[in-house]
Amino acid sequence: MKLLSFCPSSAVSTSMPTLIIFFIIYHIHKLESAQFNVTSPAHPVTAVVGEAIVLPCHLSPRMSAENMEVRWFRSDFLSFVHLYQHGKDEYGNQMPDYRGRTELLKAGITDGNVSLQILNIRPSDEGQYHCFVQDGSFYEEAPLELKLAALGSNPLISVESHQDGGIRVVCQSAGWYPQPKVLWRDPSGQELPSLSEAKSLGDSGLFETENSIIIKERSNQNLSCWIRNTVLNQEKESTIYIADFFFPRVNPWMVALSVILLVLFGFIGLTLYLFNMKGKHLGEIRKRDTEIDDLQRELDWRRNVVCPGLGSSVPPVQEANVTLDPDTAHPDLVLSEDRKSVRWEDTRQRLPNNPERFDTEPCVLGCEGFTSGRHCWEMEVEMGDGGGWAMGVARESVWRNGWISLSPKGGIWAVGRWEGQFRALTSPVTPLPLSRAPSRIRVCLDCDRGQVTFIDAGDEAPIFTFPPGSIPGERIRPWLQVWPGSWLRLCP
Repeated sequence: MKLLSFCPSSAVSTSMPTLIIFFIIYHIHKLESAQFNVTSPAHPVTAVVGEAIVLPCHLSPRMSAENMEVRWFRSDFLSFVHLYQHGKDEYGNQMPDYRGRTELLKAGITDGNVSLQILNIRPSDEGQYHCFVQDGSFYEEAPLELKLAALGSNPLISVESHQDGGIRVVCQSAGWYPQPKVLWRDPSGQELPSLSEAKSLGDSGLFETENSIIIKERSNQNLSCWIRNTVLNQEKESTIYIADFFFPRVNPWMVALSVILLVLFGFIGLTLYLFNMKGKHLGEIRKRDTEIDDLQRELDWRRNVVCPGLGSSVPPVQEANVTLDPDTAHPDLVLSEDRKSVRWEDTRQRLPNNPERFDTEPCVLGCEGFTSGRHCWEMEVEMGDGGGWAMGVARESVWRNGWISLSPKGGIWAVGRWEGQFRALTSPVTPLPLSRAPSRIRVCLDCDRGQVTFIDAGDEAPIFTFPPGSIPGERIRPWLQVWPGSWLRLCP
């Protein structure tokens, strides 16, 4: 902006208007450089698959954003979800998955409302978004998390066959997100134990479920299959009535034949047993010796985990000097100078976008990797209101771009605490007593056995163990996850 100059040598009649114009322009310039904050909900926004959703974002204090740049993006700043610039929408580098599905709601843009509407929500839309607003050289942004849900089809119940002296009944449904909860109930509303359950991800990215049950009592002829979406807190239910003639009837002659065959096969089995008794007895002795050796090794391992340095037949646990790898840290995480601690920062850091970095989940790996031997390190935990954290180990090849599975299936073996619950990150998660969520945890990795154990460093009590053989024989690195309000530190 060009400013009019004020010359003291000018005539008095012209200097006063010039001075007034100078101050007017100066204050306009100050207004144009006014600062603001960008705000979005701190809690996740839930959308229903196939419907439209508005991602809220506002300027504070209220001011017009008509002449500002408004950019919605996910992990890549340049490849955007939606861009409003120079008073109009720009679509040049828009992500292909969002073309024709986004709209900046301009009805409130003069009041600082820069909310984004996304049409026809898909499962791939789930994750973190960033609302970025720039005015001249000043800019601010705010993150927002989008969670998805879908209510599937009505349960389809079918009678399949006779099995185990009863009737096998199957309940099927599709189009759910996330994985639904399936229950069988009798006419009084009591839950019945299911025989098997299978859930799979269909081509549309939505879950399909199949659950079966064996009905042996005629008192359960009236049967209901109940499927619930825990995010939407909604369910769908179907009921079936099984007629009497479906239940198998006992034939006395069949019973007699079954008893005769049972006695005959028992006699044959006893004869074979006596014939091979000597060889089997020797095999049992060898098997017992092997089991004793395995139990001894397991005892030695646990003794070394709890009390490193005690003499045993198992090599002692090595205390690992773990440091954190800044090249893998999510941009919202800040590492200490000695790379021994990590915390969440609300302001996103501008870091190189390399393939080693976690770009969606707030995670970081340790610099050290292990392929053999037994190693331990301790973590100190500090957690404020609403915080969350997780710690453990991960494969060096763990997926780091977009959504990742926080479970052994995704290459992660860990425990964590969030939403007021302490859990082991199995699939599905294993709830742990909240009293077992200590402030200092020892992580013990046995590469040779493929096992990781978590110990309360305060009273040496075991917290959780992923069984032997869980971890594959490849390079394993320490892994941490930190949410706002939490802080993790590697103990010396």
